[in-house]
Amino acid sequence: MQHYQSLNEVNLPAAWMTIGSFDGVHRGHQVIIRKLVESAHAVGFPVVVLTFFPHPNVVLRSKLEPFYLTNPEERAALLGNLGVDVVITHPFTQGLAEMSAHEFIALVDRHLHPRHIMVGYDFALGRGREGNVNRLSQLGAEFGYTLDVIQPIQMEGEIVSSSQIRSALAEGDLIKAEKLLGRPYQVSGEVVHGDGRGRLLGIPTANLDVWQWRVLPKAGVYVCQAHIEGQIWGAVTNVGVRPTFENQPALPHVEAHVLDMNRDLYGQQVQLDFLGRLRDEKRFPSVEMLVEQIQLDIQSAKNMLNQVNLE
Repeated sequence: MQHYQSLNEVNLPAAWMTIGSFDGVHRGHQVIIRKLVESAHAVGFPVVVLTFFPHPNVVLRSKLEPFYLTNPEERAALLGNLGVDVVITHPFTQGLAEMSAHEFIALVDRHLHPRHIMVGYDFALGRGREGNVNRLSQLGAEFGYTLDVIQPIQMEGEIVSSSQIRSALAEGDLIKAEKLLGRPYQVSGEVVHGDGRGRLLGIPTANLDVWQWRVLPKAGVYVCQAHIEGQIWGAVTNVGVRPTFENQPALPHVEAHVLDMNRDLYGQQVQLDFLGRLRDEKRFPSVEMLVEQIQLDIQSAKNMLNQVNLE
């Protein structure tokens, strides 16, 4: 898979493609991509995904809170794992948003020469979202592509969407998020120096420097699997502001106690797969009571991880 940062970097003689944000690359996205890959490769065409960064909602609605389920590199890797040949993460700007559907498709045609475009049922592009599926079909006659529209994918009566996943994470509902994603929700970052309090308590933690725009699960304590240097470890992870120690409002932290590991992880990249929620984050009257609760969390996490391994 090749990943480009702009349409201007690409010039293909022909392609089958899809266009969209694809944040999270959830089950609904996966249906579109798998169908596109299977059909395109059967007739010898490369598969191109044209996506954007920042997300259009971030630009058009001035969203300032954490919003993304995946960063551009993670999204491209997930798409590549589904068989996509080329991912283009084109910059989304006000100028791009103000282009007409005809102008935008003309830009795409100059660089990719699409012969077939596949989109979701509610897709729209261009100024005022005028480039809906009917308009795209009309433009296909001019630019020489056919259009395939995929109907919504539903699970338990709900349409699978990135916004549904964000809502599930805000509620701490990892089970629902995993069902919609088709995999556990993942958070990654480099291990950086914190205040060293965990080691002083006898329960060392890896403090992750997480991308500030990534959606985090609801504050609380979670069971995770930690991917470190190609190995998988169990972990108890706290997401939140550490109320036992912080008196003033603080930015959320992601701190993982990696089970049965006692080595320095500073500078390592760690990916956490969130498997289950143990409890809410809360303030404890004493450090001793906090340590006692963490030990109970560790045992609960081990029990849950043993059950996952048995399954």
